Amino acid sequence: MPQPVVAIVGRPNVGKSTLFNRIVGARVAVVHDEPGITRDRLGRSCEWNGRPFLLVDTGGWVPGPDERMDAAILDQVVRALEACDLVIFMVDARDGVHPHDEEIAQALFRRDLRVILVANKSDSVTLMAQAEEFRRLGFDQFYATSAAEGLGMGELLDAVVAGLPPPGESPEAEIETIRVAVLGRPNVGKSSLVNRLLREERMIVDDRPGTTRDAVDSPVRFHGRSLVLVDTAGLRRRLDSQPAWEFYASLRALRSLDRADIAVLVLDASQEIQKQDARIADRILQSGAGCIIAVNKWDLPEKDDSTAGAWAKRVREAIPFLSHAPMEFISALTAQRVNRIPEAIVRVYEERQREVPTAKWNEALQAALEKSPPSAHRGQRPPRFYYATQVKTGPPIVALFVSEPLRVPENYLRYLNNAFREAFGFEGNPIRLVLKKSK
Repeated sequence: MPQPVVAIVGRPNVGKSTLFNRIVGARVAVVHDEPGITRDRLGRSCEWNGRPFLLVDTGGWVPGPDERMDAAILDQVVRALEACDLVIFMVDARDGVHPHDEEIAQALFRRDLRVILVANKSDSVTLMAQAEEFRRLGFDQFYATSAAEGLGMGELLDAVVAGLPPPGESPEAEIETIRVAVLGRPNVGKSSLVNRLLREERMIVDDRPGTTRDAVDSPVRFHGRSLVLVDTAGLRRRLDSQPAWEFYASLRALRSLDRADIAVLVLDASQEIQKQDARIADRILQSGAGCIIAVNKWDLPEKDDSTAGAWAKRVREAIPFLSHAPMEFISALTAQRVNRIPEAIVRVYEERQREVPTAKWNEALQAALEKSPPSAHRGQRPPRFYYATQVKTGPPIVALFVSEPLRVPENYLRYLNNAFREAFGFEGNPIRLVLKKSK
C-alpha cells in the first residue's frame, strides 16, 4: 500500500516551506523571504508516532492568477490536492485573514477534503490570540503554531496522523527502484524530458532559465520496473555568486545526484558544448552513478548523414571521461527517440549490478600486463601485480593487489581501466580501481 499523502497549501510567503523543513527535519525545501520561491511539488517521507506519510510542499496559491507563472504554480497545487489524503492549510497570524485565505478556504470546501487549518507565525501571546480570528474560515481543526520556532508542532503532528486513513495490510516486498537524476545546465530541456517520460505536465516548463528550483521526485513504471525520476535545478558555474534560493537548489541537485543510481546528462543540440557541461559530467563521474548522455533538441539543427557522428565526436572530445556512457539524440518537444532513454536506464542499471568472477578479472589483468607491462620509475623496480577481484557492485569496484601501490602511475591505472572496460563492458558505469598492498 502506498503511503498516505499530506499536502501543505496556502498563499505565498506564509511559511509553508518552513513547516515542511521543520517536519522533515532537514533543509529540503527552499526557504526565502521572496514570495513564490517554491514552484514545484516537493515530497519527502516522514513518520510520527509510528505512522509514515508523504509530506508534500507546494508553491504559493494565488487565486485567479493573472501571471503565467502563478497559473502554472496553481496547476501544481491542484495536482497535489488531487493526490492527497489530508491538507494542511497554512495562514499567517501576523497578516490576519487575507481575502486570498477566504478564497482558498472556499476552494478547499468545494473539494470536500480533510483539512487542518494552521495559523503560522503565532510566536507570541498577542499573535496567538490574534490567530483566533481564523476560526471564522469554518474548519473544525485549527492550530496556532510557529514553524520557525517549533511551537505547537507536536499537537499538529498528532492531529495529522490521527486524520490519516487507517493503515492497510502490510505492504508486499518493495520492488527494486531505480533512482534517476536528470541533470544539466539551465534551459537544456530537463523538465521537458521528465514530463515526456511521465506523459504528463508534472514539472513546470518555461522558456526562461532557472524555472526548476527544487529537485522533484516523480515515480514512473517502465516495463515492470519502478523508476524515480528526479528533475533538478539547472547547475550554474559558481555557487558562491548565486542568490540564496539558487544556491540551495543547486546544492540539492548535487545531493540528488549522490543518491541516484543513474544520471541522465542533458545537453542542448542547438548550442556548442560548454565548459559547464564538462563540469557537470565530472560531478557525475565522481558520484559513481551510471550515466546516459541525452542530446536534446535534436529537432533544431540541420542534419545530414554525418551530423550525429560529428556531434558524438565533439561530445567524446569535450567529455572523454564519460566515453563509457551511451548517447541518445532526442527531442523532448517532439518525443523523437525519447523512448530510448528508459531503455538505456534499465540497461545501464543492470550492468551496474553485474558481478564478474575473480578468475575472469585475473585473466583480463594478465592479458593487459602481457600486452603492456608497467615500467620502472626513476630507477626503481616496476610494481608487481598479483591479482584482481571485484569487491563491490553499483558501480563495480575492483581491488588490485600490488607489491608497491605508490609506484603505480595514473596513466597505467587508466590503461588497466580501459582494458577491463574492453573485456567486461559495464556500459554507462565507471569502473573504480582500488590499489591494495599485497602481503
